[in-house]
Amino acid sequence: MRRLNFHHLHYFWAVAKEGNLTRAAEALHVSQSALSTQIRVLEEQLGHPLFIRAGRSLQLTEAGRLVLDYAETIFALGSELQTTLQSARQASQTLRIGAVATLSRNFQENLLRPFLGRDDLRITLESGSLDELLERLALHKLDVVLTNRAVSADSQHPWQCRLLDRQAVCLIGPPRADAQPFDLRRDLQQVRLIVPGRSSDVRSQFEVYCHSHGLTPIICAEVDDMAMLRLLARDSGDLALLPAVVVQDELRSGALQLYAEVSDIAEQFFAVTLQRQFSLRILDELLDRAVVSRR
Repeated sequence: MRRLNFHHLHYFWAVAKEGNLTRAAEALHVSQSALSTQIRVLEEQLGHPLFIRAGRSLQLTEAGRLVLDYAETIFALGSELQTTLQSARQASQTLRIGAVATLSRNFQENLLRPFLGRDDLRITLESGSLDELLERLALHKLDVVLTNRAVSADSQHPWQCRLLDRQAVCLIGPPRADAQPFDLRRDLQQVRLIVPGRSSDVRSQFEVYCHSHGLTPIICAEVDDMAMLRLLARDSGDLALLPAVVVQDELRSGALQLYAEVSDIAEQFFAVTLQRQFSLRILDELLDRAVVSRR
């Protein structure tokens, strides 16, 4: 059997990603006929058709889906190799971090603070949805993804998910003139609440807590973004349900006050990585330090 032509494999990968021969040809700067010819050569070498036409688009055959899985792995390993060897030649290291858009900015800063200002390190930090960031991680365009949701490995993606921290969720609001302690069972239904959106695990836990205790809180706002939740907690005069780390500066300054800790609810912070052929020392240092500080 002839050795696999990786140039043809790359053309196939581009067409599979676009789902359209014309768009793939434009992206690759080749003619559509030349691209079609290269795909046919690959199909002949592998002995299986890789695409079927569905209207104006192309769909993968069963063999095509299998080849795409292998192509993703091959090109991801190539990207990892290139990045690793380039870093080895350089005096400084690069750490590429992705963080889900809803993750607390304060948590991210606390995690990275010991590494800021180092002359031997360059940090890039991207924000996006979990699916977008995991896709970039799979292609070795990121070294780690920070998220508040656990991620399970599957046959296509051998994710490694590590718990970095677990923080209690609190009710936080403006300073109180009343010195009487805030009682969740007694007072929760008497105040206006700003809560995380329904896609949040914290919100789900809060609803379970309220249902189990027969509570019907007055919800005046639902916010997915933690940065916006922080601003509303600071400026609205209402109470907010969130981890204390989100408003740590306001709590220190006295601009906000902790009313109560909801001990049954916690937010967890995870780091998702891929199994690597070459370990990244600075990434290991970051994750090990986070786990040690949690103990």
